[in-house]
Amino acid sequence: MCSRSSRFIFSMGLLLFWIISTDTQAQDLKVYPSNWWVGMKWNKVQLLMHSSDASLNKEEISIKYPGITLNKVNVLDNPKYLALDITIAPDAQPGIVSINVGKNKKSISWPLSKRRAGNGKAFAQGLSSADVVYLLMPDRFSNGDLSNDKVTGMRDQTLNRDSIYHRHGGDLQGIIDHLDYLKDLGVTALWTTPVLENDMPNRTEHGYAITDHYKVDPRFGGNSAYKRLSDELHKRGMKLVQDAVYNHSGLYHITVQDKPEKDWLHEWPAYTNTNYKDAALMDPYGSLKDKKQMSDGWFTPMMPDLNPSNPYMANYLIQNALWCVEEFGVDAWRIDTYIYCDLDFMNRCNKALLDEYPNIYMFGETWVQTPLNQAYFVENNLNVPWKSNLQGATDFQTNFHGIFPALNKKGGGFSQLYLTLSNDFVYKDASKMVSFLNNHDTDRALSQLGDDVSSYKMAVGWLLTTRGIPQLYYGEEILMKGRTSPKDGWVRLDFPGGWKGDKKNAFTQEGLTGEEKAVQAYVKKLGNFRKNSTAVTTGKLMQFIPTNNSYVYFRYDNQQTVMCVVNNNSVEKEINMDAYLERTAGFVGGKDVITGKVENRKFLASPNSITILELTK
Repeated sequence: MCSRSSRFIFSMGLLLFWIISTDTQAQDLKVYPSNWWVGMKWNKVQLLMHSSDASLNKEEISIKYPGITLNKVNVLDNPKYLALDITIAPDAQPGIVSINVGKNKKSISWPLSKRRAGNGKAFAQGLSSADVVYLLMPDRFSNGDLSNDKVTGMRDQTLNRDSIYHRHGGDLQGIIDHLDYLKDLGVTALWTTPVLENDMPNRTEHGYAITDHYKVDPRFGGNSAYKRLSDELHKRGMKLVQDAVYNHSGLYHITVQDKPEKDWLHEWPAYTNTNYKDAALMDPYGSLKDKKQMSDGWFTPMMPDLNPSNPYMANYLIQNALWCVEEFGVDAWRIDTYIYCDLDFMNRCNKALLDEYPNIYMFGETWVQTPLNQAYFVENNLNVPWKSNLQGATDFQTNFHGIFPALNKKGGGFSQLYLTLSNDFVYKDASKMVSFLNNHDTDRALSQLGDDVSSYKMAVGWLLTTRGIPQLYYGEEILMKGRTSPKDGWVRLDFPGGWKGDKKNAFTQEGLTGEEKAVQAYVKKLGNFRKNSTAVTTGKLMQFIPTNNSYVYFRYDNQQTVMCVVNNNSVEKEINMDAYLERTAGFVGGKDVITGKVENRKFLASPNSITILELTK
């Protein structure tokens, strides 16, 4: 028989064991979304609960919190998951909600928060043609915090700047440290490749294989660093563009390794890649087989294709989009691999964002080959059975079939650019197209132009004065070059000066060549002119039929007229404004926005250059 003291010790041990085991089980429980807010229009929230315990679906769930109603507990295919349907009343107050699990009332804390200041007006501002977007890869821009270069427990422990595929250590603090540099260039919005956790074994530098939708990668600084970046951008009157990925996730995502439902992913009897044929989606003669493979095929075996036809998956993705915008103060939403997504779902998700944040702007990656194909995926004037509500797209048309053939004197030269822009009538609003010269997936512009700096400056001049929202790619302003073949890492090299000890520093100009400094100054001059030009930012475009490798177009409104002359010849070209009376009548000449030189109605356009004149009366 035990003594009284022995029984006491034994009882206390049992109690301590129960407390530890209960706390451990509670910590093991995960809830997505990780928190929500009072006062949201999306107040019917579905909480996806996960546990390592295979009996979770047998547990009794209760929530007692003023203003929170637990409407339904959904049992999923996987016994480790439950989906809780809750309603948050309009008068609910911020606080910590206890979600009680099981008869012993194991509890998990779920924050119900106060919304960000402005309720979507101080953020979720959207983009317009008044903006200049700067795209960068956080791992390759600047290393501002050495302490997060490697994070214990993550699969990819590589850190090698001599490799184009390993991590280099760039992070969000490095970006914050150089926001003033971007603002001085004339940049108004920052788009980074995805920042959410990518806990994959390799190739984690690009960010497109997300493994946790509610966690910013700790090697970038985590959620707190991303919030600081957002706040610092807004302090400077700049905007944050988040890169969203709906089509796929990383193979090591918890909901892939331990699927909530049998049809959580698009799965095939044998691995099936997408066919990359977007035409199958709109082809009036197309087969269902081709359509299905286009949308449901995988990008790579490491990036499983998500299935938003499953209602729990759909809610998971939509709520995550809303969560990111509110949690981090996002202003605009770039959507990766848009043409491969479930398009009906995308309309639902876009609408949810617009209902909550009416000013937000969303644009999709539409890597397609014709203006008609591109228009299909955005708001358009086409008479087709399915209609998109996406506002804008990455404008591959003026890139593939526009500025590069023009400057390389191929495929009709400027006539092809003229024709491509003449097809803008297919879009509801062509000014919402995001024009660009290069990005993280394409050859760098300078390389596409044979390393010819004069051609490159013409391309940049066109980009910053044509219609739409211009996007610069990091390093474009200092003549970074590279090609994706044979390895895409060559277009994702480090920005010089972003690492301590760099001999070349684009932020200070130390070590830059004369040409690099000149182009950097050119981008800065034109970017800041653009920022203050009503004609370029919000005005109309008029173009004239190109002749003899030259192209003349105007940006204009009631306050200002800007004349742009691209002379892609090795000799000067005489320009007479009388040939363009529709736009030049009443003006005596113009002032070159780069050099400050004053020109009369007749002037000589320099060879291999773009002349940008603000017309004067």
